[in-house]
Amino acid sequence: MGKVNENYLKLPGSYLFSRIGKKIRDYEAANPARSVIRLGIGDVTQPLAPAIIKAMHEAVDEMGRAETFRGYAPDLGYGFLREEIAKKDYQDRGCPIEADEIFVSDGAKSDCGNIQEIFSPDSRIAVCDPVYPVYVDSNAMAGRTGEYDEKAGIWSNVIYMPCMASNHFVPELPREKPDLIYLCNPNNPTGTTLNREQLRVWVDYANRSGAVILYDAAYEAYISTEDVPHSIFEIPGARTCAIEFRSFSKNAGFTGVRLGFTVIPKDLICDGVALHGLWARRHGTKFNGAPYVVQKAAMAVYSDEGRDQLAHQVSVYMRNAKVIYEGLAQAGYEVYGGVDAPYIWLKVPDGMTSWEFFDWLLEGPNVAGTPGSGFGPSGEGYFRLTAFGTYENTVEAMRRIKEQSGDRARRG
Repeated sequence: MGKVNENYLKLPGSYLFSRIGKKIRDYEAANPARSVIRLGIGDVTQPLAPAIIKAMHEAVDEMGRAETFRGYAPDLGYGFLREEIAKKDYQDRGCPIEADEIFVSDGAKSDCGNIQEIFSPDSRIAVCDPVYPVYVDSNAMAGRTGEYDEKAGIWSNVIYMPCMASNHFVPELPREKPDLIYLCNPNNPTGTTLNREQLRVWVDYANRSGAVILYDAAYEAYISTEDVPHSIFEIPGARTCAIEFRSFSKNAGFTGVRLGFTVIPKDLICDGVALHGLWARRHGTKFNGAPYVVQKAAMAVYSDEGRDQLAHQVSVYMRNAKVIYEGLAQAGYEVYGGVDAPYIWLKVPDGMTSWEFFDWLLEGPNVAGTPGSGFGPSGEGYFRLTAFGTYENTVEAMRRIKEQSGDRARRG
């Protein structure tokens, strides 16, 4: 008789967004006349940019001719794309990253979840709290997080770094020494950021302590504040302590196409071993390479035409973020984020729990969001809305929330 990985049995319930999806479907089935506006899951709504579609068509045509057909892609990514990424995303910003330090994959979520495999099973992780659930859940599956306290919403062996309004959502250096530090900047779920000096503190700390920073830069395309870095490798010393994850999902709408990449500098040494070589070995063993059609489409992201089109798409989502931020503020909510990220983080009113507010929002204004408690214990009392809906739906959602919030306030 085979045996299961018992660490999976410790995981609390279903994945956060699966639970949200089920609650929405159940509500819609029971209330078919009600129209729910989804501002919960960070899925894009704008179609792929024309430059990307053109590149995909060209690549499909190539796949239909014997002389240009391609089978398995290089497991680390096609050289043409890795070179373009290195130049446009890093070297043009003054970051000393080379093409062979870039590993192309099917998405940042996969890499964020898989990266822990190259580290010792007894590695101690530190996470910002609230946090993207994949960081903790993937380590829990590996048995690295200890036992789960359902009442407190914490894992016994995880170092939580609270990020709340009281500390301006900036995590403090941990008192206990971690081996791996997860940072997301701009942050999901709070929509807040670390500036250059704040990030430098973390790089210096990691180099002093021997920790490795796992840096999620999936939302860098939304940064508009000059002092917020687009990459951790803009900070001196990051090459010896950091791994960076990037995604084409949020900047280019590839949520349904799937492509991302991870950057591991050759200077990054752990236990006397270069992590670049370990990840290359893992990547080559468990991954057969992202499809040629998708990698060719990603090249259009870096063209002048593609950049202009994607800048417009980002501006559309950030206009939505402004609508949400201002609408919530007008309705009397305490609001954060929405400036350098497509997420708005609001304080739940009247002592409600975040799941109670989810139910009120779903059943009253018929708007779906994400309860803050799903992101960790410090997320309780907060709620996340995304700017990835259409402009029309975003405006309508704010109208409904303001109307229902006013009615609720009048009822006392």
